[in-house]
Amino acid sequence: MQFDCGKFQLDLTSPCVMGIVNVTPDSFSDGGKFATSNLAIAHALKLVEEGAGILDIGGESTRPNSTPVSLQEELDRVIPVIEGLVGLINIPISIDTYKPQVMQAAIAAGASIVNDVRALQENGALEIAAESNVGVCLMHMQGKPQTMQVNPEYQNVVSEVQAFLKERLQASIHAGCRASRIVLDPGFGFGKTRAHNITLIQQLESFTCLGQPLLVGLSRKSVLGQMTGNDVDARLYASVAASVIAAQKGAKILRVHDVKATVEALKVVSALQ
Repeated sequence: MQFDCGKFQLDLTSPCVMGIVNVTPDSFSDGGKFATSNLAIAHALKLVEEGAGILDIGGESTRPNSTPVSLQEELDRVIPVIEGLVGLINIPISIDTYKPQVMQAAIAAGASIVNDVRALQENGALEIAAESNVGVCLMHMQGKPQTMQVNPEYQNVVSEVQAFLKERLQASIHAGCRASRIVLDPGFGFGKTRAHNITLIQQLESFTCLGQPLLVGLSRKSVLGQMTGNDVDARLYASVAASVIAAQKGAKILRVHDVKATVEALKVVSALQ
């Protein structure tokens, strides 16, 4: 299974680890730790050393109850980081944004993947993705970050998330994105209760019917805290376990904070299998 993203063609026969670089003051886990360009670039290079196959750069938190930032502020956060990294690394850089203008600027700066929590639903987003040759991640989210965890409801969470992703996949292909450029993300924690998240994990294999690689982001999520009773900074072991299980159930890209631990765990599983 191959993921085409700009000049890169990623072999997803084995799971790829996507390292998270939040250039934000308020992300739920590491907000403020890498909020300057220099800190973010240094952290990103460390994640590459630890085995990251993709770097995901974000300049606006999408945690529950987060506050949106202006277009200019998001650009000021992420573009210098992308420009600073693109000549130093030889793996794809992903831009984590739903704003078409940020997508366009990030692609021009050297980003090879657009990771969109709104699945290219903003005006102009589909066209920007289609006109480029970048990879695209389409994610499911019920509601908006500010309100998504206020009593989310589904009749059948698996079938509803699948139907949404199928519709966005078809819209992206119709707009001109090749299927080989698209991965899908069920959106753990984005408008889902603990029960919804657990059901999605348990039935993750069913998403392979959509025919696209799956990206899963469970790292340090609140559902793991609900299971273990641990605060966000103490969810390393739970995050690694969840990532390994997701990989065994078909996930091809694992979006994580703790790259080294995840990479090593996947190596052990691969060797023993």
